[in-house]
Amino acid sequence: MAITAHSLQQSIAFDAPTEVSDGQGGVIQGWQERFRYRAHYRFLRGGETVQAARLEGRQPVVITVRASSETKQVRTEWRIRDTRTGMLYNIRGITPTDDRRFIEILAESGVAV
Repeated sequence: MAITAHSLQQSIAFDAPTEVSDGQGGVIQGWQERFRYRAHYRFLRGGETVQAARLEGRQPVVITVRASSETKQVRTEWRIRDTRTGMLYNIRGITPTDDRRFIEILAESGVAV
């Protein structure tokens, strides 16, 4: 299926890790929302590795967003948050599409973020 602007039905936020001083010489680690985007989800269903992950309660998914100066900043240390459901996704890989109009992000839900 070719991705089009109409295909981007989901609403997601990209969160980057942050560290803030706790005022006592330590740091508190957390997340800061960097920006929001419309996205398309394609849940992976086949293959031995995918099935094993699903048995462990993890769901691999390819999340597609438009390529932009913002989305090109995304790193695997970041996470994706579905703004409607609150579901969190760890980012495993980032790949531009052949036409460079979109970015495909291999992510996984059901794991500690």
